[in-house]
Amino acid sequence: MERVTISVSDELAAELAAFMANNNYQNRSEAVRDLARLSLKRVRLDRSVLGECVATLSYVFNHHKRELVKRLTEAHHDHHELQVSAMHVHLDHASCMEVAVLQGKTRDVQHLADAVIAERGVRHGRVVMVPVEIERQKHPHGGGPTHRHPHVHVRRAG
Repeated sequence: MERVTISVSDELAAELAAFMANNNYQNRSEAVRDLARLSLKRVRLDRSVLGECVATLSYVFNHHKRELVKRLTEAHHDHHELQVSAMHVHLDHASCMEVAVLQGKTRDVQHLADAVIAERGVRHGRVVMVPVEIERQKHPHGGGPTHRHPHVHVRRAG
């Protein structure tokens, strides 16, 4: 078995201790191994979505972190074709939450999410993807002129 040493904040250590107590873990190694397995399984499932998707990318970050806001803005601008909408919320004097609604190829959405979540100063992040088929068709609405626009159809699970 390989030994891995990590450093965590006092807050995360306290959270881990509470998790261990609530779930009857005898030691930190077992708890961390199970949490890592669960997280890796979730990542594998998220990455198994093929084709196109709609997604939410939610993350909390420290807006005082040097150049972070600029880097996050650049990441979103570099992937502007994926952006549908975004909401920015001020949580306290240092923390902001951003929720971006994205649409596009799953691999492109995952690439943007990975880049944003990995930024130093992003404290928490998660992407949730829904597999869809995007159908682009030309037809009238309500007797008006014909125009082309996308219809997004959610694919059934399984």
